[in-house]
Amino acid sequence: MTRQKILYQGAEAKIILTEYLGKKVVEKRRLKKSYRIKEIDEKLISYRTKEEAKLITQSRECGVSVPIIYDLDVVKGIITMEYLEGPRVKDIFDDIDDEKRKKLCENIGEKIGRLHKNNIIHGDITTSNMILIDDRIYFIDFGLGEKKDETELKGVDLHVLMEAIESTHSKYSSYFNYVLEGYKKSMKKEAITVIRKIDEIIKRGRYR
Repeated sequence: MTRQKILYQGAEAKIILTEYLGKKVVEKRRLKKSYRIKEIDEKLISYRTKEEAKLITQSRECGVSVPIIYDLDVVKGIITMEYLEGPRVKDIFDDIDDEKRKKLCENIGEKIGRLHKNNIIHGDITTSNMILIDDRIYFIDFGLGEKKDETELKGVDLHVLMEAIESTHSKYSSYFNYVLEGYKKSMKKEAITVIRKIDEIIKRGRYR
């Protein structure tokens, strides 16, 4: 029998390390909600599983590194994916030297720009949802993602990362500026309106 290990359990899904066709893989299993009507819950799980898998595939197509999907069960709400053996950006961000950190941030921004150029909204861009392997950044957990061409959502995506860096890596909060530099490389002129939107979001937060 294949040994399984729970890597993470949140409100929406459970992440399990297991095996698939002799490979070490991760299963993302969406959790049933007892407070929802059974038929509605099943439809939601199926829809969100399918949408997440689609976003992962589309991200790869636009040149952003993501886990390979090996199997998809939309009825049970399970995505079986490549297990990425590397550190989360969260765990190495504070320990690398300044030049590496700068390049890492520019690289992150450039990849987010590629997603946004293709109207892919990640929905939860934090340093916990990026894995670094051989200087390549892999984006994981598109569970809150969607495909929309909305400046507001792109601004929120970046604002989430800005806040994640400020709270988790407060000593290096200024490095978010390098993320924006990388972002401009991908988004070109479109970056200006998104960056303005971040300022709007910050102001809205201040005056609530």
